[in-house]
Amino acid sequence: MVLNKEQRLLSTRINNKLLFKLFSITKLPLAFLTGLKVLKLNEDECVTSVRLKYLNKNPFRSTYFAVLSMAAELSTGTYALLAAAGQSPSVALIITSMKADFIKKATGRTTFTCTEGSKLLAAVEKTIKSKDAQPQTVSTIGRDESGEVIAVFEFTWSFKQR
Repeated sequence: MVLNKEQRLLSTRINNKLLFKLFSITKLPLAFLTGLKVLKLNEDECVTSVRLKYLNKNPFRSTYFAVLSMAAELSTGTYALLAAAGQSPSVALIITSMKADFIKKATGRTTFTCTEGSKLLAAVEKTIKSKDAQPQTVSTIGRDESGEVIAVFEFTWSFKQR
């Protein structure tokens, strides 16, 4: 994945813990309140995490599914934002579909890994060339501290030239 200047700058900002906290306070307040973190963003993968804590729990003593969904979406959405950054003409993005399989109870830290950022970059390039909206489905896998799969999500992002 070859990144333009704006994409590299955005990547640097997302990887900076302080700047990401400030961003989440102003633009994603629920991400801040629930403690979502971007652990790593590079050309190969985006890794996000969330841990079980008081604000994230459900009555079954596990992480609430909506919080897991937010962490999963962040691991793909970060790539989607990165793909759309610095494009001329500009590109709008939105989620059009989500599918989730919950395999195991999330009782500690859950880490989501998306390795399909290149698919989203290709969809943005295709959108700019064709001027038509381009949907692209990417997956992310959530694992607990021992590496066991907690959940698998698929998000369909749609990109449209503005």
